Amino acid sequence: QVQLVESGGGLVQAGGSLRLSCAASGRTISTFSSYSMGWFRQAPGKEREFVAAISWSDGSTYYTDSVKGRFTISRDNAKNTVYLQMNSLKAEDTAVYYCATRFRGTYGLDTARQYDYWGQGTQVTVSS
Repeated sequence: QVQLVESGGGLVQAGGSLRLSCAASGRTISTFSSYSMGWFRQAPGKEREFVAAISWSDGSTYYTDSVKGRFTISRDNAKNTVYLQMNSLKAEDTAVYYCATRFRGTYGLDTARQYDYWGQGTQVTVSS
């Protein structure tokens, strides 16, 4: 089992920045470097959507078009933590942000059903 805990959400003005963190723990997490990590978000009344992912194998990163150039996903394997740096935030970025993980995930990292474990989410609110 893997537990994921997100933090770093909050209220920020449009144009501002936030950094989300997702800490992983659990019986099998000693091999955190073998887990691909993803960030998803869900706004009120909308479906959960992909935001960013980072592959376990070579650290390749993937982003949805609407956040490219503004968001950066990174990981610190020594701390079992993945980050999402969010800059130039817009009102439309307002959502609950979730991190997710899949052991040795190599394909479909932009698809929620490919992930095995999910965090509880952290609220990000961007005021315009």
